[in-house]
Amino acid sequence: MVRIILYIFFVPISIWALDAININGLFKKNSYYKARVLYLLFALSLSYLSVNFLMDFFISTQSL
Repeated sequence: MVRIILYIFFVPISIWALDAININGLFKKNSYYKARVLYLLFALSLSYLSVNFLMDFFISTQSL
């Protein structure tokens, strides 16, 4: 349950943080949708890594 709440919290933060990167310049012209899919995958990957880090951190600190 906590993991789902963290995902809901971190996905918008990841999208907000990735807004600073202009990935459209890395793609060919007329590849807007491909760039958006990659952007979404980056955001989901970043949120996945962040949530797993926090969960592992909280679990390891509780066992101390």
